[in-house]
Amino acid sequence: MTRISLTNDTHSHALEESDSTMIEIEDEDNKTSTKKIKDLEIFVPIAYGTISFWLGKKATETQSHTWTVYVRGATNEDLGVVIKKVVFQLHPSFSNARRVVESPPFELTERGWGEFEIAISIFFHDDACEKEKQLDLFHPLKLYSEVEHGPLSTKKPVIVESYDEIVFPNPSEKFLARVHDHPAVIVPRLPPTLNLPHVPMDDSRDDKRGDTKDHPHVQWFNKFSEADELLKLAEARQQVQNHIVKLRRRMSMLDNI
Repeated sequence: MTRISLTNDTHSHALEESDSTMIEIEDEDNKTSTKKIKDLEIFVPIAYGTISFWLGKKATETQSHTWTVYVRGATNEDLGVVIKKVVFQLHPSFSNARRVVESPPFELTERGWGEFEIAISIFFHDDACEKEKQLDLFHPLKLYSEVEHGPLSTKKPVIVESYDEIVFPNPSEKFLARVHDHPAVIVPRLPPTLNLPHVPMDDSRDDKRGDTKDHPHVQWFNKFSEADELLKLAEARQQVQNHIVKLRRRMSMLDNI
């Protein structure tokens, strides 16, 4: 797991005490001011990856698999509250290789025969960060399993996912007010003296239309949580320590020869 900050002022963790203060930043272009919450961080856990299915008897030399590349909430929540659009850059052999998805779910499905790296650019709503600020990610499209060996199956897909946490330090007051109760966003305990402005709800938007809880591939998605990630880190640390012990034993044996 990694945490990706959208500014250079990254802190190790969000403050939970009531020492957050308000700062005001003036936009010289629009002659308006934006109130930001200092010493506060908002986290948005995301998962991004690809899932591919072999076409079996329908496979051809140029179309052996159908696959989907996506950006989703780590717990399948709707990311549309934070993300404005996602741009997927495919292999140049595809027609219209630059695909723009402007509403959730942020995904696209294609057919093909080859593996390649997909560039994923995530753009955020204006109140989330600086205008046109984007997050660039890269993910390999995998059509064949590197773990399981044997005959191909049309029923079991090959899925490769990554987990990250996007960090929004010093969020704007408007952004915080809009997302602080949204299930896709992690907000620390706010100071009791902080009065957020009222943000009207968008009645034209169905809050559930962008989530992936009923996605046709949801059964194959990995389940991510902070506890799971900490367990993986602990297991990896233990493996490294075991490897160090083995190396020391070998070195000791060589010294005794």
